Amino acid sequence: MMSSLETYYSEKWNKVIDEIQNSGKIDKVILDSFYRTSSLVSLTDSKAIIVGNSEVSKQIIMKEILMISEFFESIDGNSITCEVLTQAEYKKLNISAPVQQIVSDYTSQNTQNYLLNYNNILSEYRFDNFVVGASNRECHAAALGCAYDPGNIYTPLFIYGNSGLGKTHLLNAIGNFVLTSDPHKKVYYTSGLDFVEKVVNSIQNKSIDQLKKELYDIDVLLMDDIQFLAGKEKSHEIFFSLFNELVNNRKQIVITSDRHPTEIKGLEERLISRFSSGLSVGLDSPEFETAVAILRLKIANQVSEDVIIDDDVISYLASNFSKDVRSLEGCIKRLLFYAIQFSNRDHIDMSLAIETFKGQVETPAEGQEVTANTIKRIVADYYGLTKQQLISKSRTSNIANARQIAMYLCRLIIDLPFVKIGEEFGKRDHSTVMSACRKVEANMKKDTFYRQAVNELEKQIRSK
Repeated sequence: MMSSLETYYSEKWNKVIDEIQNSGKIDKVILDSFYRTSSLVSLTDSKAIIVGNSEVSKQIIMKEILMISEFFESIDGNSITCEVLTQAEYKKLNISAPVQQIVSDYTSQNTQNYLLNYNNILSEYRFDNFVVGASNRECHAAALGCAYDPGNIYTPLFIYGNSGLGKTHLLNAIGNFVLTSDPHKKVYYTSGLDFVEKVVNSIQNKSIDQLKKELYDIDVLLMDDIQFLAGKEKSHEIFFSLFNELVNNRKQIVITSDRHPTEIKGLEERLISRFSSGLSVGLDSPEFETAVAILRLKIANQVSEDVIIDDDVISYLASNFSKDVRSLEGCIKRLLFYAIQFSNRDHIDMSLAIETFKGQVETPAEGQEVTANTIKRIVADYYGLTKQQLISKSRTSNIANARQIAMYLCRLIIDLPFVKIGEEFGKRDHSTVMSACRKVEANMKKDTFYRQAVNELEKQIRSK
């Protein structure tokens, strides 16, 4: 039975929906399918919170958020800002609210007439919802150390890795941790592109001196995707000056990029040298166990308690979509969308998962010819890795060792050309493949256990 407040919210939301329907601006099918299945859970003189029954509902309602605000205003006469959440996000609202409120209050009081938007941190990215595994443990520990004691542990901290592995999450987690400890700290998060744009605009507006003054006043600088500064001469100059100023004053700098600083073309040598003075750590594609943990967290945040997803489905997703965190998020969204829209099922089993990703995932058939993908899968399973890790840029010894063996077996068993093997393993140069094969042959001669491992893998692959 609904409380009087819930009844009030329900009546108010239905009235808004009726007004929208009368206006003819949204099709009745859309209103019935997504709007009427959602609910109004909070309404003040300035803000309304709407909870959608799925991620799809949230996205569809958000497309018309300005129009919905106008209808709230036409009914009550107040200027209303609307926010749309999923059920899982609404349940967790109280967890992230304290940090969000601190940042919001401090920012509104202290950024008037400023060129920089201090403390512009995304509250949903925190250390407590970052899944830690072998692929990211070093980065997580370094980031947490910087957040715990800004400017005194590692500065600069340089985090590198492919897109979608969690670099932005770690940057914002540092910001949230610092602001929770001291909300008066000036934390500034920016991307390389935004920084360049800020510099260009300040030059055009003749406010470059003010920009420098505000930059020098930062306590924690969080720079995402610094590779986009490459080739930007004026931005280099400003950033170099800023870097020296912050380091000299024991301020914290954390930088991310899609590659190691020495591999970024177009960055000045003096900047690369400064980055090398701190700590550089790399993020890898999540290994199987970490991928499973990430999937379970995403499912807990997106799926209602009524929906059951079998464990073998989660293993299937972790094995095939662990290139990065975004791929894992995407496969969960597709699976849920398919289950809701096409099968109307609240129990997701392996048959539904295979049907959902038909054509996207290689399904081995009995007696199927051995391919490079077959070899990568078997070697990855043997070493507890994923295929994505084998083709990644990671140089950690366990991944590099498995990658070299997989390359060697591709040459030995299916006689692929060196160039083709290089393409299969992250578009590496043929000379890299030749070197890998020589290393495997040399290791087999001097290490009995190494030779046994390679022979066992060869036997497994040839038996397919």
